[in-house]
Amino acid sequence: MLPLAGSVFPIESLLSAPATGNKIPFNLQQKPMPELHRKAFVMDGHTHVMTRELLMGTDIGQRYPDGTVDLPRAREGGVDAMFFSVYTPEHYYPGRFETKNTFRVVNLALDQIEKNSSVIELALTAADIERINKKGKMAAFLDLEGGYDLDGDINLLRALYRLGLRSMQLTAHNTTNAFIDSCNDVSRWGGINDLGKKIIAEMNSLGMVINVAHASNDAILQTAEASKHPVIYSHGGFYSIVDHPRCITDEAAKAVAAKGGVIGIHFGSLFNNPAYRDWVVGQGTPRETKPTTVQQAAVQTIEEVDREVAKEVPLNFRGTIPDEYWMHVDQLAKVIDYGVNLVGEDHMAIGTDLDGGPELPREIKDISDFPQITLAMQRLGYSDQRIKKILGLNWLRVIRQVTGG
Repeated sequence: MLPLAGSVFPIESLLSAPATGNKIPFNLQQKPMPELHRKAFVMDGHTHVMTRELLMGTDIGQRYPDGTVDLPRAREGGVDAMFFSVYTPEHYYPGRFETKNTFRVVNLALDQIEKNSSVIELALTAADIERINKKGKMAAFLDLEGGYDLDGDINLLRALYRLGLRSMQLTAHNTTNAFIDSCNDVSRWGGINDLGKKIIAEMNSLGMVINVAHASNDAILQTAEASKHPVIYSHGGFYSIVDHPRCITDEAAKAVAAKGGVIGIHFGSLFNNPAYRDWVVGQGTPRETKPTTVQQAAVQTIEEVDREVAKEVPLNFRGTIPDEYWMHVDQLAKVIDYGVNLVGEDHMAIGTDLDGGPELPREIKDISDFPQITLAMQRLGYSDQRIKKILGLNWLRVIRQVTGG
């Protein structure tokens, strides 16, 4: 990773390291960053962007007084690249506005990237990411979360590819669509159907990353089998640690890994902290995300839906967690370690879901605190090379394999 504005060395490094021509001036007002983190390639596999920009007219290049992601803080967190997740939530499905919202959000993402071109650029391949980083900039790799089209029209998929979309979640967020079952909804297809297989084949042909987060267990297994390329599970936890439907089973994790794919660990307590999960369930208000029943008739205009979604922006956790149930970052590291022992260090990564609602660990308030996960992995005794793989090299490998560059 190239030195980024806002990054700093730990005091010990400054005192002991020899002088170099590119050393970043130390700033006591900023957080120290582990040198390993500073030098590593760091990529977040799932970071929410564009919803607030669309609905509130904000600019991701400006520091927000709320929320957890903006470009200034991403640089301070040592982030080199991110799956620039563009999101179409269930609110848009009943009126069948999902396609319109998808295209306008992708277009806005491209506008925002261009507007902030001194800091971030669009990447279509792994080679693009490396080229952009060499210029001292962050790379945005577009990833769609939510239904691009509930009917699965391949022509729309091709159009999105031409706009620069290179990664897509197959499910319509928490809703089962016309070709794949969600983990949070009814099973209509027993996994995926023939249309789902055609979409997978088309994504393989185009060179698009297939994301199975939010898919049912059967759907993940069948997608991994059907795809010629590695598939990813961008953000979640392990079902063996927290039995939440959004967490991946050991069986599915092994299938993703066997295909050469990667599992990104979410930063939320609900998926990673059994004590918090038990407490939430005990309160009688488990934070289970429910699907929205899709109706054919439009009951609202898209402007009315926008106003409804805007009430939830920024999409971050707003509750209160008692101290005894508040997760520490070391618990996240333990979840990563579970995955390393299960599927190997080549198949684990980070997918924070920042600005998507996670109940963040004590030590992490926003993306500028990304180095905390590096420190936690160091406390586990991980080698530098293992940490570098998990911080971003595994994502980069899959993108290179899938996009061919």
